[in-house]
Amino acid sequence: MAGTVLLLAASPVGRGRLVDAAGVLPVLAAVAPAVLSGTDTANVVELADPLEPQAVLTRLRAAAAAPGPLTLYIAGQLQLDRRQRLPHLALARTTAATVRYTGLPWHWIREELRLRSAVDTALVVDVHADEEAWRYVAERGLDCGANAAVYGRVAPVGGRRGVAEPAYMKAVATLLRSGHRPPLVQLHEKALARIAESSAGRDLVLAVPGGSAPRPPFAHPSTRLGRLQGQAPTAPGTDQAPHAVTQVPLPPGTQQDPHAAISAAVRGGRHGDADVLAARQEQLAVGAYGSASDEALHWAEVRADLAMFAGDAERSCRAWLAVAGVRLAAGQAVDAPAVEAAVDRAHHQWGRITDAARARELGPGLAELRLRVPGRRQGALENVQRQLRQLQAAQ
Repeated sequence: MAGTVLLLAASPVGRGRLVDAAGVLPVLAAVAPAVLSGTDTANVVELADPLEPQAVLTRLRAAAAAPGPLTLYIAGQLQLDRRQRLPHLALARTTAATVRYTGLPWHWIREELRLRSAVDTALVVDVHADEEAWRYVAERGLDCGANAAVYGRVAPVGGRRGVAEPAYMKAVATLLRSGHRPPLVQLHEKALARIAESSAGRDLVLAVPGGSAPRPPFAHPSTRLGRLQGQAPTAPGTDQAPHAVTQVPLPPGTQQDPHAAISAAVRGGRHGDADVLAARQEQLAVGAYGSASDEALHWAEVRADLAMFAGDAERSCRAWLAVAGVRLAAGQAVDAPAVEAAVDRAHHQWGRITDAARARELGPGLAELRLRVPGRRQGALENVQRQLRQLQAAQ
């Protein structure tokens, strides 16, 4: 079985750098691809101090869509943007003032993994965080979604002199250079043991086995054993992670994990079967929680992505426009991550519609949404208006 590995190491260039993230890549690159993946063979994609979040998103999306097991190794630093106060992975051009536009929003990682199964998807994470970002993770967790196993740590930088190093990831890489990848939980514990003296109990430990119920994926060292035994603590004052998706029952006769069944259907080219499975889940969620619930919207978004995988840009665009409309009607903010993501994806799919009449039909609705939800990319509204004028002129 072939797997996919994405090595992402990122931190700002210059005075804003908290950790030399890319310094771990030579050690990781010395590990055989099959060992990094835990499969017979593997394709490895390496991103060292990337500049543009959209470029990282493209690689992440391709990795998430690849068949077989997926392992993401992520080293870097977390920062909160000034507008929404949400965690971003800082990239090479990121500064405190430009995080929202130059950093990789952490929720993009969660969104891109939502069609995968936790059985064959894993994140190994070693990130440093400034005081604000570290407090955010301590209180709310680092939400990676319900569809991936997550192991690693979030380290504070307060009181340290100079640039820190990704010690946890280096320990992981050193252990893997033996040529054997043990179960991730064992690899994680061994790596923590190697850095225990230097971390001095300050780190927030990420430890969520695959298939766990959605919850903030972190634990303090004192509660680590309980987490690994399935008695996971939650963030103070919460019972699950923000925007976490509650799994709904499968219809009779389906596989136990709907995401695994859907992913298998997509990989097999059975796009119609995949949509039928997702549609059933959406119906169950609507009946149980309502059409504007997180559960129902999750499956509506899954169906929008499935249309994209099937090459039906028009259906995907319509679905994303509908999701954005429901979220806005429910009172979600125009700059809420889920709202921005829905409009961005509707925009992207609209640009791929080959039938000019259909594109003209959907263009005004997209332009209206873009007026309300400009998103993170400058000129998005102007782009829609310009393309719509061209389509209308060509009639």
